[in-house]
Amino acid sequence: MTPGDGPLSDAELHHAHQARGFMPDDEGDALAQAAAEADAGLGPFLEVGSYCGKSACYLGPVARRAGTVLFCLDHHRGSEENQEGWEWHEPDLVDPSLAKLDTLPLFRRTVHDAGLEGVAVALVGDSPSVAANWATPLSLLFIDGGHGAEPARLDYEGWTPKLAVGGLLAIHDVFADPAEGGQAPHDQIYQPALASGRFEPYRTVGSLRVLRRI
Repeated sequence: MTPGDGPLSDAELHHAHQARGFMPDDEGDALAQAAAEADAGLGPFLEVGSYCGKSACYLGPVARRAGTVLFCLDHHRGSEENQEGWEWHEPDLVDPSLAKLDTLPLFRRTVHDAGLEGVAVALVGDSPSVAANWATPLSLLFIDGGHGAEPARLDYEGWTPKLAVGGLLAIHDVFADPAEGGQAPHDQIYQPALASGRFEPYRTVGSLRVLRRI
């Protein structure tokens, strides 16, 4: 997607592409396009796993134009792959007073700088706990949370029932080949969704899979 060719303006694309995070530009652009195609009349958007706010920069502007909001759920302590000794650890995100990751300050700054305060609403908490108490149907659900088998399974079980019929489920880091990446999003979210009979393929770009609830 080139500037001016999709749902984001040049300035919005710049913010999204420059924001800190691990999503490739083409996958982020495809995520924004999927959000633009979602029926916002079914409910708000929600992402599981916000990290430093990169995906919010793709989804937030679309939510605003659609007259809805994006709920950004994260405990902001990092997934297991972000912890010390793991491949995706970023030491400068560790709060030295707690010796724990804290991505919330950078998330808030990213959202502020992108002009998304008020539309990208932070939910700071544990995914299963919030899902168990969530009752609002969603038009778009983006799952990019913990990539271990158990967190991915819990995200699938807790959140996919909240997606309205006709809504879109986007899943990041789906790799069929173990040599390309971790298997939890593929094995614990993508494959179970297809096997359930409640979802059909909608779009594939890189490691991003978008399904539609039927």
